[in-house]
Amino acid sequence: MPHFTSYDATVLHHRALGPDDSGLPPLVCLAGGPGRDAAYLGDLAGLAEQRQLLIPDSRGTGASPPAADPSRYAFPHLAEDLEALRAHLGLDRFALLAHDAATATAQAYAAAYPTRLTRLLLIAPSPHLQGEFPDDTRDIITSRSNEPWWPEASAALRRLAESPTPAEAHALLLSAAPLAYGRWEAPQQTHAAAEAEQLHPVPRAAFWQGVDEPARQTLLAGLREVTCPVLVMTGGRDAVAGVRAGELVAASFPDGRTHRLPEAGHYPWVDEPARFRQAVEEFLHTP
Repeated sequence: MPHFTSYDATVLHHRALGPDDSGLPPLVCLAGGPGRDAAYLGDLAGLAEQRQLLIPDSRGTGASPPAADPSRYAFPHLAEDLEALRAHLGLDRFALLAHDAATATAQAYAAAYPTRLTRLLLIAPSPHLQGEFPDDTRDIITSRSNEPWWPEASAALRRLAESPTPAEAHALLLSAAPLAYGRWEAPQQTHAAAEAEQLHPVPRAAFWQGVDEPARQTLLAGLREVTCPVLVMTGGRDAVAGVRAGELVAASFPDGRTHRLPEAGHYPWVDEPARFRQAVEEFLHTP
């Protein structure tokens, strides 16, 4: 498996999917979680058929070793791992896609290296860095109340908020999983069933640590210096991140725009693969 050495001499791994002779520039893809194996991204609805996808294994996931120092799991440090990967690959500039929590890593990278990106795609982001947490997810959850799985899923969601044991949390995650998808059919059920085994025992709370208010404001100021086009994609049925969050994130960039897939949830490449792929490819090909 390809590997590279990061800023602290740690050897990290990444995967390459798709052709390396397509004539199209590669797309670097960051998995969220935090601490979830990047396997859940799959081939992102067939994006790997047209171009090479470069997918790093974040520290403590996939083939990358865990960090001895928990502070190395904080998203600004993970952004430095990304810079080490860029240098290893010999890319002067590159396109970056990030999902879920990894959108914070991507924003930290963009703020620190605003000229390194040609395109930035943020899929189902949280507005954690923007400091505002809209509650449109409650309306999304309520709007699904007529579906047969809803009573069990909503009960599991309430129990998850009560800090269950790790063993109980795995079962609850699967029970609540329909709320993360636009529909609950075979592809979604298969994708959700793999989540428990993809969650690695890393200190997830460390992901958000080490960024105080002055550092957050500095990061937000850095986003105003990002000149590349930024696309923030949201799902109209995303009960995890909602839609309004994406609008707040997009507004942080000079050239930020949003694209909403009304029938998609938190994993739009699973719910609406054709529309997801079309939106991404159109954005990557925009002059």
